Amino acid sequence: MKTNHKSAGTIVVVDDLETNRDALRELLRREGYLVHTAGDGRAALQAVREIKPDLILMGVAMPVMNGVEACQELKTDPDTRLIPVVLITGLTDGEGKIRAIEAGADDFLTLPLNVCELSARVRSLMRIKRFTDDLESAESLILSLALTIEARDRCTDGHCQRLAMSATALGLHLGLDDADLGALYRGGFLHDVGKVGVPDAVLLKRGPLDAVEFGQMKRHTIIGDRLCAGLRSLQHVRPIIRSHHERLDGSGYPDGLGGKEIPLLAHIISIVDVFDALTTTRPYKPAFSADEAYAELRYEVQRGWRRRDLVEEFVQIDRTGRMQGLIADLAVAVPMHEALVACLH
Repeated sequence: MKTNHKSAGTIVVVDDLETNRDALRELLRREGYLVHTAGDGRAALQAVREIKPDLILMGVAMPVMNGVEACQELKTDPDTRLIPVVLITGLTDGEGKIRAIEAGADDFLTLPLNVCELSARVRSLMRIKRFTDDLESAESLILSLALTIEARDRCTDGHCQRLAMSATALGLHLGLDDADLGALYRGGFLHDVGKVGVPDAVLLKRGPLDAVEFGQMKRHTIIGDRLCAGLRSLQHVRPIIRSHHERLDGSGYPDGLGGKEIPLLAHIISIVDVFDALTTTRPYKPAFSADEAYAELRYEVQRGWRRRDLVEEFVQIDRTGRMQGLIADLAVAVPMHEALVACLH
């Protein structure tokens, strides 16, 4: 009977000495890993981008590009930054380790290598990498689901992308930190993900919803929150998903929050969401001009639904054209989900 042996994972070993590469390759192969090798940092970058390994073991002192430089480049590339890098060094000075930490190294091994320590470190980092991969896959699945929901209604084509960019641009203008900017970006795509639980007859209805239908529609905030509840990477996004239909006076849903109970990021998403809905054509209405939409947002401030300060900041940057400049800056400020964005086109 033929037995299939599943690999324990893929590792790239990088060292300028062939004897070191061969010794590590033999040791790791005996433990079930697939092993690829490279002789310097530059060759390692090419190998990692082609192979997408689970772990990189890399010497520090190498020609062409040393291990610290290669690690720094890998950790600044969105495609490779989550791959654990273990730097192998004969240096025991604190300054050398600080440089490696600043470059983003995940762990260190000191020469001469202790075989038991090497095996334990590799197994530990492999477990972390698999956990990270699971989180990434789950988040990507939910983001893809959100775009699929948008595709159900041609009238909202591109809404998620516009909302993600405009909300994050407003956050950038307000001086929010990177964590909040990332949450606004993801929240733009995910705010209506709970509509997966809304029947098409309700979601795509051309006329006004009756009381029962509106009750079904309102549940999308709760459904979306529950969908994302198990993902640590989306915990900062959940308040946006659940609370972007809350109103300052407590008349919103699903929890009737009011005033300071409503999260700032949910306020931001709701303002941009209303503006985008107003300025796009829908079956039940023509597109408003920007000035008409500004007036409607200000009317909602008067009714006690929106924060005046946030509405005025949004109007100011949109009316002056500052919004487009901020959106252009986001290519650097916020990592783009390029594959998902491409699905919109």
